[in-house]
Amino acid sequence: MESPIKSSTSDVVRDDAARQGGAEGELADRLEAHRTELTGYCYRMLGSAFEAEDAVQETMVRAWRSYERFEGRASLRSWLYRIATNVCLDLLKGSRRRARPMDLASPSSVDTPVGNGLPEATWIGPVPDGRVLAETADPADAAVARESIRLAFLSALQRLAPRQRAVLILREVLSWSASEVAELLGSSVPAVNSALQRARATLAADQDRDGGSNGTDRPPAAPPLDDDQQALLKRYVDAFERFDMAALTALLHEDSTLSMPPYELWLRGREDIVGWMVGPGCGCEGSHLVPLTANGRPAFGQYRADGRPWAIQVIEMADGRITGLHSFLDTERLFPLFGLPMRYADLPGRHT
Repeated sequence: MESPIKSSTSDVVRDDAARQGGAEGELADRLEAHRTELTGYCYRMLGSAFEAEDAVQETMVRAWRSYERFEGRASLRSWLYRIATNVCLDLLKGSRRRARPMDLASPSSVDTPVGNGLPEATWIGPVPDGRVLAETADPADAAVARESIRLAFLSALQRLAPRQRAVLILREVLSWSASEVAELLGSSVPAVNSALQRARATLAADQDRDGGSNGTDRPPAAPPLDDDQQALLKRYVDAFERFDMAALTALLHEDSTLSMPPYELWLRGREDIVGWMVGPGCGCEGSHLVPLTANGRPAFGQYRADGRPWAIQVIEMADGRITGLHSFLDTERLFPLFGLPMRYADLPGRHT
């Protein structure tokens, strides 16, 4: 589902470039070359793929309309980040921080009623890796970028004041210097360093309170999936699609979690997760899983047995087991975002 901002801003740049041609068309291409990394930055700031795309579209329009006043004292990239930061800070004024279900309540039991779904603006949403991870030749940079969009790290960022959030992302994730960040924010180096220290202290306090589960000042770089992890995922798909609860139990960590935004309810422990699957979640039986990547993690588009969309699953793994199953149920918006059709029968090259 295309957002109104995305449609209108794309039309502005495209139509102006088509009318004017030449240098204007080249400028449009130069702006477009920064779209993915800017979307990643805005996603870390806002916690929503849809808001991030809106913010980047607004950034592109502002840059297009004010380019004649851009005097080249900074690089085009730095200038675009300044605009994007201002757009994000405007969007964050007066808004509540987004969260995961485990940030809002204690774990439920399998007998707990699901309740009513909360508004979309409550939740940190998933994002396809390809929308936010720019190509890089440096494996270490790529690993840090993947870790910095994981759901737990996004949750940690949401606990920060917006300007602290921007400072921490620019300094710790994107490796900007304090002087570069100060220039972008119209601030001073001491003020930037102070904001970074406060951001780190906030995250450290949250880690202590939550047992170290919500991220760190700089996300640890993790390598791509190894052969054992790939094999674990294959066993998970096999167990889930066959609805073999004994096989699934063997793959889950004893403290694994299951969350299902837009519902506040979440579960901890393989007994409750499997109990949910054979109880309230029995509609998952016969599902088809389509492999994806989201938030720097393996993910799946889940279709019901009748071919209708059910969820986007984001999978967390550690120590040879699955530690987190994040099922996002807003399929009307999320399946198009991930390039998935709304019927399993329409999936190209599907296996029956």
